[in-house]
Amino acid sequence: MKQITLKRNINVKAVVTPRLQEEANAQLQQGLAQIDNQIQQLEFQGRRAISDIERTSVKPPGPEVQQQIASIRNQVEQQKSEMLGQKNQLLQQMNQVATWEMGQEIVQGQIESFFTIQEGENLVGRMNVEILLNDGVIKEIRGEV
Repeated sequence: MKQITLKRNINVKAVVTPRLQEEANAQLQQGLAQIDNQIQQLEFQGRRAISDIERTSVKPPGPEVQQQIASIRNQVEQQKSEMLGQKNQLLQQMNQVATWEMGQEIVQGQIESFFTIQEGENLVGRMNVEILLNDGVIKEIRGEV
């Protein structure tokens, strides 16, 4: 009988527990702190680069120097804007976590799996598999493995 090995995506779901909510909030808080640190570092580097240019240029600064300074400010503002967008996404995720109900199933992600299938087997059934976790422990494997 002929068989073939295929790859499939498996949805990983988790049952909402107090522990899961705490861990999700801690990860999001850590991400927010990281972004705040990156923003501070970016602003510091931008100020330092501008002061270096001002220190090494002739007085009063010419149009080229002013253009360099403006370019640095634009780059800093653009990167800062992107970071603030990321921060906003994390804050939205924190709001979502706050609305989770205990016992609710949420999608945590996907993993890839290989499986072997033979002639006569149901491909659609074998493709639809998901894993349910409870505090990181597999509670149930759903579908045709």
